[in-house]
Amino acid sequence: MANKLSQLLVIEPATELKFVGPFCTAVSSYMRLTNPTDHNILFKIKTTAPKKYCVRPNCGLLEPKNTIEITIILQPFIFDAAEKNKHKFMVQSMIMPEGDVSPEQLWKDVNPDDLMDSKLRCVFELPVDNNQTSSVAALTSTTANTQSASATPNKIESGLSSMDPQLIGNLNNEEEKLSDSSLVQELKKLREAESSLRHENLLLKEKLLRMRLDLENSTKEQQQQSTSLTSSGLGSSLSAGTVSPGAAAAAAHYQNPYSPPVSAAQQQIPMIYVAAAIAMAVFGLIIGKFLL
Repeated sequence: MANKLSQLLVIEPATELKFVGPFCTAVSSYMRLTNPTDHNILFKIKTTAPKKYCVRPNCGLLEPKNTIEITIILQPFIFDAAEKNKHKFMVQSMIMPEGDVSPEQLWKDVNPDDLMDSKLRCVFELPVDNNQTSSVAALTSTTANTQSASATPNKIESGLSSMDPQLIGNLNNEEEKLSDSSLVQELKKLREAESSLRHENLLLKEKLLRMRLDLENSTKEQQQQSTSLTSSGLGSSLSAGTVSPGAAAAAAHYQNPYSPPVSAAQQQIPMIYVAAAIAMAVFGLIIGKFLL
């Protein structure tokens, strides 16, 4: 078996990543990578517990004589002393060949023997506090009774070396996708709810406007119909030369509001004329008989 290549990157810290509790909230640790060579070096950071850590950035290109700081965030969890030193990190690196090449394709096609590996173990520490130490100890003993510590550090290290490099390389990417997808899902739901509420509001406004317009139109139509019925009834009666009893009664009682009122004496004048005409006709007939 070929000997593994020695790591060209300078890693700080070199062997341990220390996380100081309490671990009820997220705890951060930092790693510095330095490229002391004259080559461009690709790096990738992997872990045996991808669901418990968030690494930014977890891969990239480090140019000659440059340094990059890696932030490693430990997610909140119930601290268990039995799990101390079980979590591992591995820094893989390789020299980027010259020419137009894709880093993603290089990681897929690289031979594991051509990679430079460096392993770091995680150390969990609690701050010195008597009250906190007693409470953490009680919590630790309770958790330890419900969990088993069957794997040893040697087994984990051997399991890490025997894992498929491509599978290990995708662990952090999958973690990022899971966290990003949950946030995208929540944002998408909020946007859909907002859009639905706006749509319902527009529909209600449109419905209210239509009701107002329908009410106004119906009122105008009723007024126009009443006016047209009155004018058409009087006009048709006058044009035909006959007046229906109802129309005659309406005409009899109709009076121009701008004309002076009619007195009772004025209403009796036509009857006097009629009586005088009848009397003159009778008187003329009598005189005619005597003359003949």
